[in-house]
Parts: sequence; structure tokens; C-alpha cells
Amino acid sequence: MVGRFITFEGGEGSGKSTQARLLAEQLGDAGVRTLVTREPGGSPFAEALRQVILNPDMPPHSALSEALLFYAARADHLDKTVRPALNEGVWVICDRFIDSTRVYQGVAGGLPSETVDVLNGMVVDPTFPDLTIILDLPAELGLGRAHSRRLDKVNPDLEADAYEKRDLGFHWKLREAFREVAAQEPERCVLIDAAQDERAVFAAVWSAVEGRLLTPAR
Repeated sequence: MVGRFITFEGGEGSGKSTQARLLAEQLGDAGVRTLVTREPGGSPFAEALRQVILNPDMPPHSALSEALLFYAARADHLDKTVRPALNEGVWVICDRFIDSTRVYQGVAGGLPSETVDVLNGMVVDPTFPDLTIILDLPAELGLGRAHSRRLDKVNPDLEADAYEKRDLGFHWKLREAFREVAAQEPERCVLIDAAQDERAVFAAVWSAVEGRLLTPAR
């Protein structure tokens, strides 16, 4: 049996990694084998590219150059991590995937959607998500949470990464673009209010997963 592929999307500080962890724990309790991964990253080569992509001192570059870095990492991540797990019947839960590229490099960065479609056809097809959970949060609140998260680390990282450093207008554009993705693809995407307590958010996440992927079709 092939596993299921679930992705979490949303702006900075929306709680994707927390919700991915909670979902893996709940699925594990239900007897489902899971793998939590992330993008950029998720394989040794992709993790090396992550350090380049998120470097706060990255010189100016085009949205296309940035997208090509993401898809180089994504190709390896899919080949080395995601597809082998799915083929073994493992449910893969990924923190960010193709919708982040469409939103960050596409809508906010100006890369034509046709270019993203071509890259998805080359690299991703046929491994598209079964379910995408989009965590919706006002940009100011998300950036505040991201800042607090850095300070709460055992070894605090006081410098924002290359994306957190961008202006508020950029982050508001991201939020609206993610909401538009959810509106355009309701059969795949579920939009959840991430301003709630994390347990309330998870209740909505679990309801979506249970209703769409665990409940037998009638």
C-alpha cells in the first residue's frame, strides 16, 4: 500500500512544524507509520542547499534563480526521502512544499505561474500532496512568533533568516497568496485559523485529516 502525502503551508511563524509533530504523534497512536520532513531540506543534499537558500547574507538574486535552488533541493528530497517512504506505506508529513514556491517565488517574487508549473512537471509529478493544510495567520503575529521562537532556543539565533528579514508588505502578500491557493484548490487544501491556541489548531488539523484521509469512502 502506498502511503499518504500531507503538506503544511503558511507564512512565517504560523506553527507548521509544531502541527506536523502533533499530527505525526496522533497518527502514530492510530497505528499509522509516519515520517516528518521539511523543505528546503529533508535529505543531506537538500539540507546543504537549505543553508544557502536561508542565508541572511545571500546576495541579491532573481526569483527564478531562487526557485531553481528550491527545485534542485526538492528533486533530491523526493528521490531520497519522500518517494521511498510513500512506497513503503509510510505517511509523509512535510513542512512546506510546492505551494511555498508558488507563493514566495511566484506571487510575491514575480516568477510566472507557468514557470512553476513547468518545474512541477519536471520534478514533482506525480508526487503531489493528498492533503495540504494551510495555516492562516496575520503577518504581524506570525513574524512576532518567529522572533520569539528564535529567542526561546537553547542557543538563541538572534538574526532573522533571508525570508523573515523581508518587509511587512511582502509577508502580507504571502498571506493573501496562501489564502488564494486554498480557495482555488479546495479538494486538496484546507485553510485553518492559526491564531488560535495550538491545541485548537490541531483539533482542526486532525478533523481535516480524519475526514479526508482516514474515513472510508461511502
